[in-house]
Amino acid sequence: MKQVTNTILMVKPVAFRMNEQTAINNYYQKVLDKLTPKTVQNRALKEFNTFVDKLKEVGVQVIVVEDTKDLDTPDSIFPNNWISFHEDKVICMYPMYAENRRFERRMDIVETVEKETKKYKDIIDYTQAENENVFLEGTGSLVLDRQNRIAYCALSPRADESLLIEFCEDLEFTPVVFRANQTVGGKRKPIYHTNVMMCVGVDFSVVCLQTIDDKNQRKNLVKHLEDSGKRIINISEEQVGSFAGNMLQVQGKDKDYIIMSSAAYKSLSKAQIKIIKSHSEILHSSVDTIEACGGGSVRCMMAEVF
Repeated sequence: MKQVTNTILMVKPVAFRMNEQTAINNYYQKVLDKLTPKTVQNRALKEFNTFVDKLKEVGVQVIVVEDTKDLDTPDSIFPNNWISFHEDKVICMYPMYAENRRFERRMDIVETVEKETKKYKDIIDYTQAENENVFLEGTGSLVLDRQNRIAYCALSPRADESLLIEFCEDLEFTPVVFRANQTVGGKRKPIYHTNVMMCVGVDFSVVCLQTIDDKNQRKNLVKHLEDSGKRIINISEEQVGSFAGNMLQVQGKDKDYIIMSSAAYKSLSKAQIKIIKSHSEILHSSVDTIEACGGGSVRCMMAEVF
């Protein structure tokens, strides 16, 4: 199995804004009071288009689908939470915590990807779990080591352990479960998505070990990463706040790239950048408005198509 792909799905926003339904447990979202909704959308669209252009310039194939104004989908720019594509010709669809995010699941998007790739045969649909208030938000909740069939998952209101186990049984992954926290108002609260505090590349992992308060869980995570041949690049909780954990390695025309936001890049030390560059070329793009209002960054904007 491959860890990186040359093709990604992205959804162009038409009415991007801060989603009040996700702000309940996404502590990275901010209200930009001085900006009108139109300005927020226009800035997000400009950031989106610039990011897509940068990806295409290095040879990444980007399938861009436009969102629709018919539905209230302020977070549609983050498709990796509701769908994932797998090399064994399987598509997975996931249950979403916020009710208005459930409208993001559109079969026409699935059909567009299938038409472009002609690869997929089966859809595994976990969305019925919403009826029991059980959630697992795609490759936001799951950070996948596809080569070694390991699914890393930080439990949270958006990542249920029983559904994680079901996913791992269906797709033959080994679950590595832990709890990752951040300090909010002096209290430790769950980080809403695993991909905010870690990413896994071909031979490295960027991870914030500081967020895992339980020593045994931290040791277990480190052991699985090291045993599977991943060099650990440890980042701080402050760097997580700049979305330095929200990275994705993709395949360009001639080489692999580790994709991150400009805010994430600026938060890294020279030593960290040097280590990352020894494993993969860096490509960064500014998505400041998207990060502030959406509480997610570039990795969340890309659904890998295998």
